[in-house]
Amino acid sequence: MGARAGPAAPAAAGRVSVSVSVMSRAEIMQWRKAERARLVAARLALPADERRRRTNAIAIHLSETLGSLRGLTVGVYWAFRGEPNLRAWMAEIHAGGAQCALPVVVQRQAPLVFRRWSPGAAMAAGVWKIPVPADDVEVQPDIVVSPVVGFDAAGYRLGYGGGFYDRTLAARARRPLAVGVGFTLAELATIHPLPHDIPMQYIVTEAGRWCAPLPAG
Repeated sequence: MGARAGPAAPAAAGRVSVSVSVMSRAEIMQWRKAERARLVAARLALPADERRRRTNAIAIHLSETLGSLRGLTVGVYWAFRGEPNLRAWMAEIHAGGAQCALPVVVQRQAPLVFRRWSPGAAMAAGVWKIPVPADDVEVQPDIVVSPVVGFDAAGYRLGYGGGFYDRTLAARARRPLAVGVGFTLAELATIHPLPHDIPMQYIVTEAGRWCAPLPAG
């Protein structure tokens, strides 16, 4: 077999300017709270079979986007609240030679840590009772695949409001490739990004892959 191909670099995209919101920070936070509730409700309203179909398409697009992951550490997540359930994809890339890891909240206002995961690994209840690996061996992901509640064309991710992924990416001396995943129903015109928000390099949905545009300069 030839040399391992790492994750594909983001394709070139035209430079765009992200418009500056005229909303105050307080107004943005209130708007985000309302959008989270709306988008999570829409996601949960999807029939189970439809959610599985869309998730399978996301897994295919993820594999096409990232290429061979042999020898790389990939941080993924344990789905809840109707998120795309990527556990079958995790098992597939693990079988292909990748090391999988899951995020763990260790404290509020702190970056996430990632613990290694493999199919059949012992799990324990984490924050919000989301399962986390019982094995406390921490690893540093080369790629972080994070679920989105919402996303926009500039690659910004709307999460649950805790800021964990933004702090995690900002804290890395060598920032991992950041990939947001979600359903197309999560697309927004803008999330009204704030200074702490870090865009994803890719957004992957059941319809395909979005590449984050280059920043205006």
